[in-house]
Amino acid sequence: MRSPIGILIFEDNANLRESLTNLLSLNEDYTILGSFADCTEAAAQVKQLAPAVILMDIDMPRMSGIEALRSIRTFNTSVQIIMLTVFDDNTHVFEAMYAGANGYLLKKYISEKLTQSIQEVMNGGAPMSPSIARMIIQNLQKPLPVTQNYQLTNREKETLQLLAQGNSFKMIAAELFISLDTVRTHIKHIYEKLQVRSQVEAVSKAINEKLV
Repeated sequence: MRSPIGILIFEDNANLRESLTNLLSLNEDYTILGSFADCTEAAAQVKQLAPAVILMDIDMPRMSGIEALRSIRTFNTSVQIIMLTVFDDNTHVFEAMYAGANGYLLKKYISEKLTQSIQEVMNGGAPMSPSIARMIIQNLQKPLPVTQNYQLTNREKETLQLLAQGNSFKMIAAELFISLDTVRTHIKHIYEKLQVRSQVEAVSKAINEKLV
């Protein structure tokens, strides 16, 4: 039997924070490691509690969720971070993505999308509310010049192409007839060469700069 997925919640609205905790506690696949009303101590809490998934509100008191996200990414690039917000504007979405968010879920969809989004992000996906996905697609359709040669190998280009098509790491492994560990190694090298820290950021940069 597999261990439950450890989750940290950062949400300043007490009612919503309690609702999230109760919703996830009903599912034996998850365990709530902690829930907090602000994220000023987020870095220390992540180091201490070692979650697999973080649910992070953007609009938090004293320190924004995006600031906390940047802080966490300085020492942990593997924890999956889903931003929870009422905002669906370009500024917040892309600021969060470039800071290293793995997903972006509008609060109005939480009750119906949250557990699905957690499973998706744990399987290598990038969960987003429909309006967010549409906004990103529209932004990526704007023509931008190719900036530089990142010296990706042919296999890394194939991996990036499949990633951009929405495939999970397991699906990429099956498509390329390679192991999951080899896929992770390719992804690690792609992140390093593109100088990005998340799947969303890698795909966004690849499409923007016509690498795929």
